[in-house]
Amino acid sequence: MTAPSASASDPVSAAALEQVAGRARASGRIALDTEFMGEGRYRTLLCLIQLAVAEDEGGEQIEIVDPLEGTLEGEPLARVLEDPRIEVVVHAGRQDIALLRRALECDVRNVFDTQVAAGFLGMPAQCSYDTLLAELLGVRLAKSASFTRWDTRPLSPEQLSYAREDVVHLTALAAELERRLDRAGRLRWAREECEFLERASDERDVDAIFQRLPRIRGMSAASQGVARELVAWREQTAAERDRPVQSVLGDTALMEIAKRKPSSPRTLEEIRGVGQNSLRKRGEELLAAVRRGIENARQPLAPGPRPAHPQPGDAPLIALSEALVRARAREADLAYELLASRADLQAIVVGERTGERADVRTLRGWRRELVGEELLALLDGRISLSVGDRGVQVTPG
Repeated sequence: MTAPSASASDPVSAAALEQVAGRARASGRIALDTEFMGEGRYRTLLCLIQLAVAEDEGGEQIEIVDPLEGTLEGEPLARVLEDPRIEVVVHAGRQDIALLRRALECDVRNVFDTQVAAGFLGMPAQCSYDTLLAELLGVRLAKSASFTRWDTRPLSPEQLSYAREDVVHLTALAAELERRLDRAGRLRWAREECEFLERASDERDVDAIFQRLPRIRGMSAASQGVARELVAWREQTAAERDRPVQSVLGDTALMEIAKRKPSSPRTLEEIRGVGQNSLRKRGEELLAAVRRGIENARQPLAPGPRPAHPQPGDAPLIALSEALVRARAREADLAYELLASRADLQAIVVGERTGERADVRTLRGWRRELVGEELLALLDGRISLSVGDRGVQVTPG
């Protein structure tokens, strides 16, 4: 197994990434992880990219890419990540995929997440990387740099060693998981479950953020216009200052400004949460956003659909549904959390009562095959449950 070719002061070159890309294409697989810092920032900062690919002679090439040292020449890696013929292996990789999509301006295809996959072998839904290595490969890691400042330079040898260990066994772990899943007839299910990771993103959409504001749909068109402008101002200001949006202007203060529509510094400062020095200095910017919002008011948002609320009589049906799902998860040696949450079951029960079938994961794809259809039959009275020596049994209703 080769040593990493990068250090804190020696970023991986484009030529080295081309070599990694070539080996990924030859083997059909690349493993990756990232280190990042999100605390106190507008958006999470990508600090390291760790890559692992198989070598021709049976070893493994490990590269540590430092995007904070010089210019990231990421095109060779982007082409690999976009290639659906190359499997991209991660562990609990939603954040990793989102960061790489933004940093490299590319899509990521054919993702295989070892944490997700492990749930299809009966392991806990949030199983750690260390646990999987010990359980499936008999490998134990001695890690000591997990809580560290990844945005400071130079990185220490301990930090680089920690980063390297996050991928050094990842391709072998994926291969073992796929072998076991294939033998159990679950590999297709695991791959289907990993598809959602291809859409992972940390991009911030002003209109979507605006529509998620608390009680926004009950406001007038003018107030909604002000709120929209304030959201846009807050995003721009937070990005310029690289600070979390809520530290620039909290939702409560934003909604109060939108409601009251202040027209002077004095009336603006009367609003709770706005009188602080940092906002007082930007008072004119806030007042300008208020004026723009009033001038550019659009049609108000339509009231959102009112979800049907559970009734007292739903509780026994939810409990009965959970009993069936837990029984099927146990029989299939699956993590229960993969099949349904209590919110999923509540939505299904309420939907069947109101005649509007719930659009939840339990009633789609492989979950519908395993338990979804049976769950609908149970709620429709076509089957019933009984408890015996062999656990929960299903009989025709």
